[in-house]
Formats: sequence, structure tokens, C-alpha cells
Amino acid sequence: MSPTANFSYPTAIRFGAGRIKELAEACQAAGITRPLLVTDRGLADLPITAQALDVLEAAGMGRALFADVDPNPNEKNLAAGVAVFKEGGHDGVVAFGGGSGLDLGKMVAFMAGQTRPVWDFEDIGDWWTRADADAIAPNVAVPTTAGTGSEVGRASVITNSETAEKKIIFHPKVLPSVVICDPELTVGMPAFITAGTGLDAFAHCVEAFSSPHYHPMSQGIALEGMRLVIENLPRAYDTPNDLEARAHMMSAAMMGATAFQKGLGAIHSLSHPIGAMHHTHHGTTNAVCMPAVLQLNAPAIRGRFDQAAGYLGIDGGFDGFCAFVDGFNDRLGIPKRLSDLGVIDPDLDRLVADALQDPSCGGNPVTLTEANVRALFEAVL
Repeated sequence: MSPTANFSYPTAIRFGAGRIKELAEACQAAGITRPLLVTDRGLADLPITAQALDVLEAAGMGRALFADVDPNPNEKNLAAGVAVFKEGGHDGVVAFGGGSGLDLGKMVAFMAGQTRPVWDFEDIGDWWTRADADAIAPNVAVPTTAGTGSEVGRASVITNSETAEKKIIFHPKVLPSVVICDPELTVGMPAFITAGTGLDAFAHCVEAFSSPHYHPMSQGIALEGMRLVIENLPRAYDTPNDLEARAHMMSAAMMGATAFQKGLGAIHSLSHPIGAMHHTHHGTTNAVCMPAVLQLNAPAIRGRFDQAAGYLGIDGGFDGFCAFVDGFNDRLGIPKRLSDLGVIDPDLDRLVADALQDPSCGGNPVTLTEANVRALFEAVL
């Protein structure tokens, strides 16, 4: 049976099958009366999107949709979304979809009332304090995949289309006011998206668990998140209508995004520039990079994974965990090399430089250098 619950951590979450019917109530709770539903092009014409719009229209909230969102959303998508938001007189956003729709939707709500460019709010130091907090519109998040966890995040990843760099834009008020996690919305995901998004959640948990920073709450959440992915992602992959497995994967996605307040690491430092330059699927890219990063970090993380492996049902401690990851990727159809994702003749110098500039570097348990990052790229390319 698919679990049903209401959570208030890290925000208000309505969790359970069929709860998309509560979307209008969620908007009301967030103080939204004229929502703009933001999603990506792939979801725009699907029945689940029509269902969400039907719920809003039936409640007298209109039927407004913006779907000009790329798989790696950029500042051009954002400007177009903000223009639609203002022209329609909207007072909030329903961010609907996978990571791209959620990230762009949250940014539309954030930027609609700002006068500075979005890059002024990059997640550097206290840059977030530059924003006019009173001008930030509320947003309600509705994930349709189980991976990024952006529905419980205080930031969005936006690609600078001119420089081909992914930037993390942060503000505490970007956190959705209400989240609806309805596993029925994820049933129609293609198998490769189920795998890629699920392994994104797994990467978040693995990197948070590996991070050297002190955050015991995140450490515990990351460990349980790994267990949920290990036990439920193959079920969801093999049997798409297994609502219990789908629900547990939605929980794991939120747990990964909550846990990585402790830090991310080299997996994401590599994945971000690859995705920005070569437009690869983020979660799948993370999965390809994970085995090499685990080996780099082995001296720093072996002990904690020796302890964790037993809880995860894996024999052999850290070495057994690494062997499991290799087999898990194979089981879910993940290629061994980035060339299989279309990364052909890359600018390795640029990839190395951008990876070292990525904010995820600070959470890696082994200090990243030009030499070891180059070796990582050579291993996965």
C-alpha cells in the first residue's frame, strides 16, 4: 500500500496517492489565488498536467500554463516565464515536473519582483541578502519525478546560456510553501528517467553521507535515503505502477535534497559542467561519475561506509558498497562512460576548470585539485 501522510519538515508536505486533488487547497494555504503553473515542454501536453490545471480551474483559480522550459533551464527561459507571470497578473507559482520545471518555477516566483539580474543571487556568501525578500512570490511544488528533491530545496540550478555554466541561485524564501507528493504522477515516467532520477537521489545521499562537514541530522537522513533507493528503485524500474515503491522513491528524493545541506562533492562538481556543455541528463551523469569518485574518496570515507554497508544490506563494507554501485548501475541500464551519453571530443581543460569552480567542491572529503579532477574526467570519459 502506498503511504499517506502530512509532514512539516522541511516545509509543509502533503504526501500520498491522489493528493494532486488538493492542489487548489495547497495554493490557498500558500496565499496564492492566481497561480501560474510552470512545467517543461515534455509535460505540457500530458494528462497529469491537464489534471492539475483542471483542479485549479475548478477552484476558480484560472488555467495558466508556462512550459517554455529547457531540460537544463536557463536565464532565457526565466525571463520568458517572468514576463508571462507579470502579464497574467499572477500572485504565485505552481512549480510542476522534474528538476527543470521545479527549478524554473521556483525562480519565476523569486525573480518576478526583483530588479537585479538573477546572477546577483548566486549561492556565494551572503549574496542572497541582495534580494528584496518582500517581493518574492510564494510557490507550491508538485514533483512528477523522484530524484532532484528540488521540491524541498531553497535553491535552483540555472544554466547561463552565454557561458555554458550552471549556477546555483539561493534564497531561503525560494523553499516552496507547500509540496504535494503524489506517487501516481510518477507512474508514467519512462524507465530510463525512473533510473536516472532515482540515481540522482542516490547520489545526493551518498555525497551528503561522504561529506566531512558536521551535520548529524543530515547524516542520518542520507543513510536512510540510500536504503530506500536500494530497496525501491529496482521495483519502480521493473514495475512502473508499483505505487509503494514510487512513494518510497519520492521520500528518498526529498531526503537526498534535505541531507545535502551537509554538502555535495566531486560527483556533482563533474556533473554540472558536463550537463551545462553537453546537455546530458543530470542524474544519469551523476551515476556514471559515482564509481570513480568513490575510489578517489576511499581513504576518507572507507570507515563510515564499512559501518553503513550492513545497514544497507550490503556485504563487504566499503569495497562491497563500491561493487554494489557498479552492479546497481548495470541493473538500471546506466552506461559506463560519458561518451555513451553523447559527450564526444570534450574540452577537457574547460571541464576541469569549471568543475573546480563548482560550489560542490567544498563538500568533497578529499581536496579536489587540477590533477585529481582531470584524472576523474579521464576515467569517466
